[in-house]
Amino acid sequence: MGRLHIYGYYIIITDEMDNYRTRRFISIAVVVIIIGAAIFGLVYVGNLLFFSGGSSPLNKVETHQSDLLSTSANRAVRMNVRGPIVADEKFHSYQIQITPSNRTLTIYNGYENAVASNESLGNNVPSYTQFVNALDRASFMNSNIFTGSANNTAGVCAFGFLYNFTILQSDKPIKQLWTTTCNAPRGSFGGNLNTTTVLFTSQIPDAQTKISGIWQ
Repeated sequence: MGRLHIYGYYIIITDEMDNYRTRRFISIAVVVIIIGAAIFGLVYVGNLLFFSGGSSPLNKVETHQSDLLSTSANRAVRMNVRGPIVADEKFHSYQIQITPSNRTLTIYNGYENAVASNESLGNNVPSYTQFVNALDRASFMNSNIFTGSANNTAGVCAFGFLYNFTILQSDKPIKQLWTTTCNAPRGSFGGNLNTTTVLFTSQIPDAQTKISGIWQ
């Protein structure tokens, strides 16, 4: 009788231990699920904040590249070059804009951009296609995304040259990059500056001669 009593008691103790282990396992599983859900939530929110629309950085780069390579009639690529910051009478800048149907070189005098000369030439889609693909191969789209005050170029590189590059759609900028010939700041443009500027000036016959004259 005593053995049965002891055996029964042992069974009771074992049942209690099994119940304790089950409750502990469930508690740990709940904690793991909560932590996993929290991590998933943080990753999801981070994607929404940094990659709008759930797209990856790669998708954004591909989209910008297609903007550059598009040969639609409403597309254009533009380069603006500002010279050293000097007196208004001696300050000069110029702009070259290329579209699938037109090429223009405009030279400005003074900070209010008085037009000193303007040359406009026709263009065609095969020529524009070669041009924008050459820009792409010169890493034109290699860039950092600057926003707000980081894009304020007033006064930068005071004794050198400031280069602004713009991709346009229906005369509206959809991508803007800039860099300078100074050591700092270098700006958002990360492509080959020399190749890019030569590609632009080569679109206008004798452009380099005409541009060089304004800095004398």
